Amino acid sequence: MIIDVIIPAYNESQSIEKVVREIPSDKVRNVIVVDNNSNDNTAEHAQCAGAIVVHQSLQGYGASCLKGMAYLAQLDVQPSIVVFLDGDYSDYPEELPLLTAAIETGEMDMVIGSRTLGHREKHALTIQQIIGNAIAVRMLKLLYGYTFTDLGPFRAIRYDRLLDLKMCDMNYGWTVEMQIKAAKQKLRCSEVPVSYRKRIGTSKVSGTLKGSVMAGYKIITTLLKYA
Repeated sequence: MIIDVIIPAYNESQSIEKVVREIPSDKVRNVIVVDNNSNDNTAEHAQCAGAIVVHQSLQGYGASCLKGMAYLAQLDVQPSIVVFLDGDYSDYPEELPLLTAAIETGEMDMVIGSRTLGHREKHALTIQQIIGNAIAVRMLKLLYGYTFTDLGPFRAIRYDRLLDLKMCDMNYGWTVEMQIKAAKQKLRCSEVPVSYRKRIGTSKVSGTLKGSVMAGYKIITTLLKYA
């Protein structure tokens, strides 16, 4: 099966080469780094590591993911599986086969890498991330009947199922929107434990009070929006 990876990236010049180089090259066809208006050398470092770089001028995590999907849509041969991965080196790229295995065998449509179930470096997640994540997955269970332990950004999904979800969120609600729509469409979903470490650099979301509040607000409103 053809596997492509999409990495949204904003000012990740210190980490993006590490992320791209540690993705298993024997498993993946294309690594697409979406440079989201970086004012550092993120794009150059990504290209140096062998990634395809596309540019998204509209700021936002979801906007970057959608730009990566638009790139895949124009390929002559589209992928079977798409993996989403952050560019800050907090995830372990070499664990990608853990996420794709059950999709490759036809057992699952989507697999989330759960930081809650896996080994997490101390202080890799902030208190507000831990609390917000716990509230969000409980709301997912209550409103949509699907059990998740995490909204982790490291995830794999069948490409055709991804298109069926008609993703549209442009920023903080991207991950929870995917899980909500997967639940509503009764996709076969599972989680696998993944490792997680402190990111390189400062988070643009959880690293600031404003970012944490905005992300929490968007996640909660997205959960209610589709109920």
